[in-house]
Amino acid sequence: MTHLKEGDQAPDFEAVDQNGDPIKLSDFKGKKLVLYFYPKDNSPTCTTEACNYRDNYQSLLKQGYAVVGVNADSQKKHQNFIEKFDLPFPLISDPDRLVINAYGVFGPKKFMGKISDSIHRETFVIDEKGMIEKVILKVKSKIATEQVLD
Repeated sequence: MTHLKEGDQAPDFEAVDQNGDPIKLSDFKGKKLVLYFYPKDNSPTCTTEACNYRDNYQSLLKQGYAVVGVNADSQKKHQNFIEKFDLPFPLISDPDRLVINAYGVFGPKKFMGKISDSIHRETFVIDEKGMIEKVILKVKSKIATEQVLD
């Protein structure tokens, strides 16, 4: 779905997290960033993916990674999702799909025989200089962290 590939400069962004605090790509300069896009808070597959990152969060931190999730849900929905599943990383609220569109993860998707526009489950691993190190198009939510580290 995305037009971005490994070696591309990651699109710059500025958005807000679940608390309304600004998050920019430049905040992660000097760190590796796992920027993952997912369709909806509290859906089964999205919850599995978020909890996989939660369960492996300390390991990711030790290897120099920060984790940020992105979807179009509201800040309040994100707050509830974080509290319910004790997520230790921020979630960007992007209802206007500025970050989502910059990374090219919104478009037609087939689900249960129907085609509709939606956010695609895709992950971008961004290096310390803001370059895309890895694009994961077929995210497997139960092993999302493993896919990042492979």
